[in-house]
Amino acid sequence: MKQAELYQSIVFCDFDGTITEQETLARVFSKFAPETWRPIREDLTSGKISVREAVTKTINSIDSSYYGDILDYTLNFSIRPGFETLLDFLNSRHVPMVVLSGGIRGMVETRLGNLIKRMHSIFAADVDTSGQYLRTNSAYEGKTELVDKVRVMNFFNAKEQIAIGDGITDFNMAQAADLVFARGGLARFMFENNIPYVSWSDFFDIRDYLQAHFSNS
Repeated sequence: MKQAELYQSIVFCDFDGTITEQETLARVFSKFAPETWRPIREDLTSGKISVREAVTKTINSIDSSYYGDILDYTLNFSIRPGFETLLDFLNSRHVPMVVLSGGIRGMVETRLGNLIKRMHSIFAADVDTSGQYLRTNSAYEGKTELVDKVRVMNFFNAKEQIAIGDGITDFNMAQAADLVFARGGLARFMFENNIPYVSWSDFFDIRDYLQAHFSNS
């Protein structure tokens, strides 16, 4: 069911490799589950398995005792320049930002820290640490994604949906949005499929584009 509040515009932003400059989940997997992740990464790259399968299988192979270390390791990843500036701008225009992550909520919240207070909400997968191995728990799981980003987007009532992303987990989100900021693998996907998008390097680029965009709308 859609929220009652109607927004003029709303921003949906990926976390891994978008807000962060590094691919955080892949690096966590390489450090804490290298033997499991190596063949799974190859199958994911070749299209043999979905993102949901790849992430779930790898997370489920990690001993729960490592979870605290994983969260600490997350703090090593840098946030892409201009992110706080973009948040300031969106807040000044009363445009909410929703973070959509196909990764682990704990990692997202740990790295964002106090910035969370300046966002509307975060959607990501939770993990159960009660057993010997981590277990994923996602209320928004889809056929190919641990978090079905389009399904979450449909919870919100907005005249304009804006997506920001960088990779494979953002393909569906980008196709559902009205305005897309794409870099990396997402930009290649958009280009190859002749789907309009705005290329960006850092969040200052997005802020500058949206300043003009909102002024003209």
